[in-house]
Amino acid sequence: MTIHILHDASGVVAVAKPPGLPTQAPPGIASVESLMRVQLFGEAATIARATGQRRHPGGFLGVPHRLDRPVSGVLLMATTPRAARQLARQFERRQIAKTYLALVHSTAAALAVGDTFAWRDMIRKVPDVARAEVVPEGTADGREAITTGRVLATRDDRLLLSLEPLTGRMHQLRAQATARGMTVLGDGLYGNAIFGTADERTSPIALHAWRIRFTDPDTGYPTEAVCPLPEGPLWEDWVHHALNMPPARA
Repeated sequence: MTIHILHDASGVVAVAKPPGLPTQAPPGIASVESLMRVQLFGEAATIARATGQRRHPGGFLGVPHRLDRPVSGVLLMATTPRAARQLARQFERRQIAKTYLALVHSTAAALAVGDTFAWRDMIRKVPDVARAEVVPEGTADGREAITTGRVLATRDDRLLLSLEPLTGRMHQLRAQATARGMTVLGDGLYGNAIFGTADERTSPIALHAWRIRFTDPDTGYPTEAVCPLPEGPLWEDWVHHALNMPPARA
């Protein structure tokens, strides 16, 4: 598998993450990181890392950004320590703007095309389970999660949403949407029917990191990377709506 590079400058590489592939994984398991190491540094880099010969075999590749395994879309990586530090700082300070596209099955009150909304919740990780949930205010291990969004298109009981998370909690968008009666298509972990394969871990879900905006570490200029929707039946009837997305905020 070849990882498509969307942007490469100033030590920042934006790539198109396929659904079902983890961002990082232990040696021997394919991931975006392991495949990018092969693309950037050659097969010898993978062998060296698997045998523990070097911390950064072949060259530096930092991973300051992650996407859930079933999620597709734009992912930022760094090929220099300086770029990795700069990106990590921007994520920590909430200076990076992210826009996702989500196709959801809705049992909630009707929403119309063009409607905007803001979700503000407390979210916690469910103990001993790789899942998050919205919890009442004051819950000891709850953390604030904020997301703004817009309805881009509707069809029967399905909605196409653009979502901009202002915080970065575990499974934030998936948990917040589920709490409002809107499960992401294919997301078996949160109650929707699994799409494509019988394996919940590798089956794609209709959540896509469409666009990311960050500051170039060298120039200081705002920089944007956009990732087209993945091909396949999950998104094919909705691509033209995504192409009409409004421009990113300055």
